[in-house]
Amino acid sequence: MGFKTEVLKKLDSLVGRGASHISRFLFTPRKEPDLVCKKILVIRPGGIGDAVLLYPALSSLRASFKDSRIDVLAERRNAGILKGCPYVDRVFQYDVNPPFELLKVIRTDYDMVIDTEQWHRLSAVTAYLTGAPVRVGFDTNRERKKLLTHPVSYSQDEYEVYSFLKLVSKVTGIEYGFDKESPFLPVGKDLVVRFGRTIDDFRKRWDALAGVFSGATVRERRWGIERFSMLSKELSKEGIGTVLVGGREDVGDAKRFKEALSGIEFLNFVGKTTLLETAAIISQLDLFISSDTGLMHIAYGVGTPTVSLFGAGIQRKWAPPGRNHVVINKGLPCSPCTKFGYTPGCPYGVRCLGEITVGEVKERVVELLSKIRMARQGH
Repeated sequence: MGFKTEVLKKLDSLVGRGASHISRFLFTPRKEPDLVCKKILVIRPGGIGDAVLLYPALSSLRASFKDSRIDVLAERRNAGILKGCPYVDRVFQYDVNPPFELLKVIRTDYDMVIDTEQWHRLSAVTAYLTGAPVRVGFDTNRERKKLLTHPVSYSQDEYEVYSFLKLVSKVTGIEYGFDKESPFLPVGKDLVVRFGRTIDDFRKRWDALAGVFSGATVRERRWGIERFSMLSKELSKEGIGTVLVGGREDVGDAKRFKEALSGIEFLNFVGKTTLLETAAIISQLDLFISSDTGLMHIAYGVGTPTVSLFGAGIQRKWAPPGRNHVVINKGLPCSPCTKFGYTPGCPYGVRCLGEITVGEVKERVVELLSKIRMARQGH
């Protein structure tokens, strides 16, 4: 977890409770009985994955409020994926130029705020301080519930897309569906074309291309660059080429990956692309492999089959559903250990991922690609 992210979480823990009580005492939101939602704010702090899985809810919100202005208050680490959202008019970032960007949002007369944060309180405080007459969000703690006009229950037992859709349903009264087999994250055609030639040239040397992301925000979600490089070697023997993706923080791992491959060719986009460009690259691959990460959610969103490695995370909550998505999970007694975005330090050496072998992942990758080929051939 990044230093700034850790600070923000601790700030919420220390200040959030007090801020929720003080804001309710000092400030009273507007009341409009005949409300017309001309301006809507959606609050989405957190990581890339949450932002990706918010897309179906944003699509449903736009369908129900076609002529309304819809803004999103995000943060630096997830704003990149939301800035490409066709259902949103503007994306603000509370941790850019603080506190002016946040004050700009609070001073806007929103008619409705949908706070999609699952636990922390400061997002609900922000929703309250906008003065919006309608404030929707999860009632996961007492402070949040008191700041909302339309609290929604939250379950750890349902896929997160459905949880987000419930927030929109709370104010529209419509039960929205979700097709788990269809892509929902739009990819710009210009970005596909930009990277398409490079990918197509590389594809000529292989039977299939697998995207690989070796990183993760916390140690407890990292399978390890050594294992990923060994996997890439093994996949190359099966005619499967590797396309490595990641951010600037993953450049060191990419260098180690190259050294470990000992001359085996692979495509390296690590540290060279934006989130939307990475999505365009992943959309052109046959399969994507990673642990429980934001890029795994991007792969699912653009319709690329996935093999994902789970341990700390809640599989039923976060793993891609659908027939072309495979999850490897050892199901240890201590797993899952993550709750509301917080993963505690592991005293067991991250056994949940360490016990997943290279051979096991290779086998599942080959099986999934074979299954997809047979389905395309009508078998």
